[in-house]
Amino acid sequence: MNPEEPLTLPATLDSLAQVRQFIRDAAERAGVDQRRTYNLQLALDEITTNVIVYGYASMKQQGTIVLHAEQQGDALVVTLEDWGPPFDPRTRELPDEEDLSRPLEERGIGGLGIFLAVKGVDRFDYRREGDRNLNIFEVKTGVQ
Repeated sequence: MNPEEPLTLPATLDSLAQVRQFIRDAAERAGVDQRRTYNLQLALDEITTNVIVYGYASMKQQGTIVLHAEQQGDALVVTLEDWGPPFDPRTRELPDEEDLSRPLEERGIGGLGIFLAVKGVDRFDYRREGDRNLNIFEVKTGVQ
């Protein structure tokens, strides 16, 4: 599969439906199974929402997000690009497996969405290049 044409969207919650469709289409073309496609969509949904709500909103400005998808060997790699403040989701303290089994009222607040995002894909990475954040998601293709 050749790289998908990048998708550029306004950084608004209204863009999430288009993000999901882009992921579904790219995953289908790459041969990603339904479970991994769902996990990839969930991961992108969470990180994109954080970029919109906490990144751009914290700067009190409108922004843009760009999605890139490319099959690399036996994996589909999706990159979410934004120009918000630097934020590496991997530095966020994530709940541990034991914490997740406790009742909601006994758990700490925050981090669950990022936990689901990074744990739901085969590989998650983050890079800051110049003034851009790159959140990189990878799922294996053809795996059942």
